[in-house]
Amino acid sequence: MKFGIVFANAGPWGLPDNAAALGEAAEEFGIESLWTVEHVVVPKGYQSAYPYSSSGRMPGGEDAPIPDPLVWLAYVAARTTTVRLCTGVIILPQRNPLLLAKEVATLDVMSGGRVTLGVGVGWLEEEFDALGVPFAERAARTDDIIEALRAAWTQDPASHESEFQPFKDVHVRPAPVQSGGVPIVVGGHSPAAARRAGRLGDGFFPARGDLDALPGLLREMRDTAAAHGRDPDSIEVTTGGAMDLDGIRRYADAGVHRLVIPPLAFDPAGLRDGLARFHDTVISKLD
Repeated sequence: MKFGIVFANAGPWGLPDNAAALGEAAEEFGIESLWTVEHVVVPKGYQSAYPYSSSGRMPGGEDAPIPDPLVWLAYVAARTTTVRLCTGVIILPQRNPLLLAKEVATLDVMSGGRVTLGVGVGWLEEEFDALGVPFAERAARTDDIIEALRAAWTQDPASHESEFQPFKDVHVRPAPVQSGGVPIVVGGHSPAAARRAGRLGDGFFPARGDLDALPGLLREMRDTAAAHGRDPDSIEVTTGGAMDLDGIRRYADAGVHRLVIPPLAFDPAGLRDGLARFHDTVISKLD
């Protein structure tokens, strides 16, 4: 089992010294990856329901800083050597595929091939309205942009037919360091997200981490992968939901490859203490 830290760029960890301390502590105490979150804007008084809280509201309030995930990861890349740099997730349908392909490939080159691109369709309709992106098109745009990114990273020159943002015979350089391009992890807790991961993803991130719902989602993902001629075992599964040995083993038995945990404190000293305990009581006890 691998372990990551989610919400890595949120709250106090969005500040430069804290971000560096988080990355350095993660490497010291056996954390394999950092996962950033994203909102470009949070409209005041939004009515869309946040899907990961019973209150329907995001933690931290409407005006909490959320640094750009790729810029934050680039800063942390310069202060670390081995930890994977992951978005968990970037809101893909809000992005221009060629601009994103260039940004992510550049980060992959500068970090020595440590990037994973976690993507989601988004839930905050008012944010889409502010950015001028049709909310109703977000699923179709997500599928299209995944295909566009793969074309940009693996073809030279690259072309992509699309009703949204087509391009033809363009050079998108630098290319990612990782063979075949940067891994794309599909986030989401719905059957549609599971099917998208089966069709298009290198990984699947059902963020709710509900052990009762997880087997059905993974079955949906695996069946879809097989139906599209893909190897279901090649799709890495990431989720949250357990921090104790028995719970972690249940997730492993369910087919999870990586568990993510939140930062275990709100300051660097507390984080180091928390991660040291987690390493000694959990990570070091696992085979």
